[in-house]
Amino acid sequence: MIVAATPILSSTAGYVMLALFSVLWISLGLWWGRCAKSYDGFAVAGRNVGLALATATAVATWITSNTTMLAPQFALQLGVWGAVAYATASFGLFAFAPMSGRIRKLMPHGYTAVEFVRRRYGTWGTVPFLIISMFYALTWLISMSMAGGKLLNVLSGIPYEVGMTVVLLVCVLYTLFGGMYAVIGTDFIQSLIILVGLVVVAIAVLVKIDIADVHEKLTLDRPMLLWVLFPAALMSLFNNMLFSFGEIFHSNVWWSRAFAMREGVGPKAYALGGLLWLPVPILAGFLGLAAPTLGIGVSQPDTVGPLVAATLLGWGGALLVFVIVFCSLASSIDSLLAATSDLIVNDVVERWSPHPLSDTAKRRYSAISIVLLGVLSWSFAWPNMGTLATVLFFAGPMVGSCIWPIVGGLYFRRPSAAAACSAMVSGSIVGLAAYQWIGWFVGSLVGAAVSGLVFGLVTLFAPDNFQFERLSTLDDDQGVVDAAETRQPVGANS
Repeated sequence: MIVAATPILSSTAGYVMLALFSVLWISLGLWWGRCAKSYDGFAVAGRNVGLALATATAVATWITSNTTMLAPQFALQLGVWGAVAYATASFGLFAFAPMSGRIRKLMPHGYTAVEFVRRRYGTWGTVPFLIISMFYALTWLISMSMAGGKLLNVLSGIPYEVGMTVVLLVCVLYTLFGGMYAVIGTDFIQSLIILVGLVVVAIAVLVKIDIADVHEKLTLDRPMLLWVLFPAALMSLFNNMLFSFGEIFHSNVWWSRAFAMREGVGPKAYALGGLLWLPVPILAGFLGLAAPTLGIGVSQPDTVGPLVAATLLGWGGALLVFVIVFCSLASSIDSLLAATSDLIVNDVVERWSPHPLSDTAKRRYSAISIVLLGVLSWSFAWPNMGTLATVLFFAGPMVGSCIWPIVGGLYFRRPSAAAACSAMVSGSIVGLAAYQWIGWFVGSLVGAAVSGLVFGLVTLFAPDNFQFERLSTLDDDQGVVDAAETRQPVGANS
């Protein structure tokens, strides 16, 4: 028998919870925003973030609503490998740990990932990378906004449009007031709430459900979900891992934190963040596997996690799930708004400005950018088209194509602007074709593979000899730097 999926909380309870958290986060944003007295404070929190706050912001930002809602969807549709596939995203944090230290060392006064690409590869590398970065940031924002609306609708019956609008508006407001100080401060509180809440939910669910019953039900009705050679699940395993590498390596969400952390903190913070994050999608994924046993009707697969937890744990469980997912939403949306506004100000507005921007002007443009990003995300999320997976992974081929240009540019002299540009363009085009013709679960895999092949070949036949010292000493106020200005003939100083 299929149980109808009806809201667990009343609309009144949902609106009360929404109001309480809205007031809390906006108040905290105003409080921490007092520290953001300069643009440097607003954008990178004074470059003085310690280990505790750095680890917390890494964990909170990576425990998105995608973790708490997509991991169960992966398990529901792809089985055990689906939950494991989402857990491989922790490898991205582990890999970025040493990279964050090198980024901080090479560009001690940097602000954005695009700034690195501009200085390393010049205009040819900057244009595709900036387009990919902006597109990905908007896609992630849209998926987070959609998740907020879906969560409130499933748990309390609040209309999708209302919930989505309020969640996005709250994040815009407190990021607008406090910048990176507010983002990292609220992330610390949100990470504690999320981790404690997930442990409580996991224990409560395991007490309510017999794992043997789940296994028996899946064996009888959906044996494919337990098959270790399930093709789509195996492809999603590698696809999600490469997506996470590209997502973290290219995104200014993570680069801005590397610039904000004190020197030497980044590698430890990202490694600890990966360890703390690793079990989260496994716990969340179990909720998706339990859904068939409970006979819950699931009209939207990306809502199965909150729905199963709320059904099993009742009113109190629904409140706890509400708090967990709301915190995971806020911790990601605020990070995206702050980091993407940095891109717009430093890599678009300032590059086109005929005069250097003052500190006050940068703050003003940051505020305008945050509001504009909120409006764009809201307008695209309003139709509620597609699931979170299909929306988010549409950007997968593009971020996957950025892996090799970033790694090669950070550690090796030989990769050139031609290698970076051709790798990003070819990987994005072929990966998007695979996404369209095969499925969302292979787009990042194909994009990263094609990009890596092209990057390696062009580097082999048309090498460069970049001087890394130019990243920290180059006067970047003179306009877009061409890669030719930062190279020496191959063989010089090798």
